[in-house]
Amino acid sequence: MRLYPAIDLKDGQCVRLFKGDMKAATIYNEDAAAQARRFEAAGFEYLHVVDLNGAVSGKAVNHAVVKNIIAAVNMPVQLGGGIRDRAGVETWLEAGISRVILGTAAVKNPALVEEVAAAHPGKIAVGIDARGGMVAVEGWVKASTMKAIDLAKMFEDAGVAAIIYTDIARDGTLDGPNLDETAALADAISIPVILSGGIGTMQHLRDVKARSHRNIEGIIIGRALYENTIQPYDALALMQA
Repeated sequence: MRLYPAIDLKDGQCVRLFKGDMKAATIYNEDAAAQARRFEAAGFEYLHVVDLNGAVSGKAVNHAVVKNIIAAVNMPVQLGGGIRDRAGVETWLEAGISRVILGTAAVKNPALVEEVAAAHPGKIAVGIDARGGMVAVEGWVKASTMKAIDLAKMFEDAGVAAIIYTDIARDGTLDGPNLDETAALADAISIPVILSGGIGTMQHLRDVKARSHRNIEGIIIGRALYENTIQPYDALALMQA
């Protein structure tokens, strides 16, 4: 099972939100590239990056910072936030992003997901952010009328590499993931699922790993790493055991 340390970018800084609230951002590092290097030095082999400003505005905002992150590390970087068209997808892939995450675009333009997934096998993921099982879009600001599971099923045969599922109510809380809901989604599709939101302790990681047979192939960790409630060595050792 893969672990993805998270770098969420707001105004060029590495932050974490609380339950998706852009006004409740805690700054953890003003140098995001340095934070990326720190994660790589700790032994992580993958990195999850989100342009929060881009997710809200609908276009990439933290271009320079993301490019600095790409240049700073050798590990694959997956990126989401504000990528809404094929040109945006291809710009980032050409810049060195290993996997592009489409969230709002997946809801509003599912044909785009199918198009770019076919053109770039293994390079496209769908980000599904939900409150109470219902999909939220545009940086979690707006609610939709679509169920998360229904959206995931739409891409069953589209060739996407992964579904990244975030329970917004758990995100940034350290209170534990919504494992039942994530497992239900993973059971409903054959696409690998990456869990996000709420990881705060080693026991939370153990709980997710125990359900790994349910098609959950990865875990995103954010605040727990920044606040040292989970140590990288311990987390990585657990996943490799």
